Amino acid sequence: MSRSKLIHRCSECGASHLRWAGRCGACGAWNCLVEESEVIGGSDAPPAPSWERPSLLADVDAGSFAPCLTGLAELDRVLAGGLVPGSVTLLGGEPGIGKSTLLLQALANIAASGGRTLLVSAEESPHQVRLRAERLGALGAGLWLVSETSLAGALAAIAEVGPDVVVVDSIQTVADPELGAAPGSVTQVRECACRLVRVAKATSPAGPAVVLVGHVTKDGSLAGPRVLEHVVDTVLSFEGERHHALRLVRATKHRFGPTGELGLFEMTGSGLVGVSDPSALLLGDRRPGAAGAVVVPAMEGQRPLLVEVQALVSRTNAAMPRRSAQGLDGGRVALLLAVLQRHAQVSLGSHDVFASAVGGVRVVEPAADLAVALALVSAVSGRAIGSDLVAFGEVGLGGEVRQVAQVGRRLGEAARLGFRRAVVPASSPEGPPGMELVRVAGVVEALDRLALGGEWARWPVPAEQFS
Repeated sequence: MSRSKLIHRCSECGASHLRWAGRCGACGAWNCLVEESEVIGGSDAPPAPSWERPSLLADVDAGSFAPCLTGLAELDRVLAGGLVPGSVTLLGGEPGIGKSTLLLQALANIAASGGRTLLVSAEESPHQVRLRAERLGALGAGLWLVSETSLAGALAAIAEVGPDVVVVDSIQTVADPELGAAPGSVTQVRECACRLVRVAKATSPAGPAVVLVGHVTKDGSLAGPRVLEHVVDTVLSFEGERHHALRLVRATKHRFGPTGELGLFEMTGSGLVGVSDPSALLLGDRRPGAAGAVVVPAMEGQRPLLVEVQALVSRTNAAMPRRSAQGLDGGRVALLLAVLQRHAQVSLGSHDVFASAVGGVRVVEPAADLAVALALVSAVSGRAIGSDLVAFGEVGLGGEVRQVAQVGRRLGEAARLGFRRAVVPASSPEGPPGMELVRVAGVVEALDRLALGGEWARWPVPAEQFS
């Protein structure tokens, strides 16, 4: 006779505790214990252990594990060729960002190329999915649908259809009634994910490629136990600003390829469209000659992106001036303000400071330090930086400008879009033909070379504002 008891389970590592505590004793995470019920004393006998005979690694047949193209070039770029049979992928993103749209388009493309696909919709009714498919033009043979929140029902549908690709939308709403826990709890998410992983891995020679849609928390991390990310083969992050059309797909974990690639999509009325030239899109509405704006060649994996960094400085009488960073690392912006004050005598202690990476992308690599510093000084001085110039380099605490990786790719992308000057660290290699390199050893030298240094009294803004 089975019965249940209340326990507290860690949402990070899945460890169980008899009573609530502020800190998990297993992994050390704080405020992560969630109350749930656990079924104990079941009469079912444990299954007999089974194992597979060892074989030589050279004898393993890898031919049946060729990636399956999704028909979305930007997604295939991130997946290093497509979805691998027998793999399990976890796709996370904020609500309404376009996760269901992206996967429905991928399933329709795979079905159109002759594959069998199954969408397990645990959040939307078949009527809702049908309306979206009509809008996207994703209706066609080979695309199966089942609206099911029960794990047993989802597994039965997979066994009946025998698909090549399965999408479960979402794993937090699928539940196994035998577990005795609420849908979305640590136990349900962990056990349901493990059962779906076994379906993908146990089928011979290669099971279906399973894609799990996951919810995210307020800070942007995947909801549920951390073990959920460990049991899957690939973890994809679908990002983007709600008020911008640009969407980004990144792989934070990928067992079948690199994790540095970036896929870019534009959300349109007919679905997601791949962006083949993101730099031109991000700079499309740029206003040349504006003070406080600098273009930085950022790197996302092996892909260079030209992003405009903007800064706005405004005098305030508040005791605590505002410091706002959108699309940038707020900690590095604060560091740059301290460096400018200490080494360039640019004091902004009585000013509100706003810094932003335009276009809905995030630029958090240290290579953007020099561009952000130049944008801040350009904003406070009122002097614009040339419209044909880019800048990149890591700024140290001593005010020095340090070398960054993949200089050639950054300069090549800038030259392709018509930029002719680049402010770079002094040790940077030569750039492409026609590109003038302004080599600087520190922030102060960069300000002087761009005519942003010198006496503050000569600037258009009254000098007393910078005391």
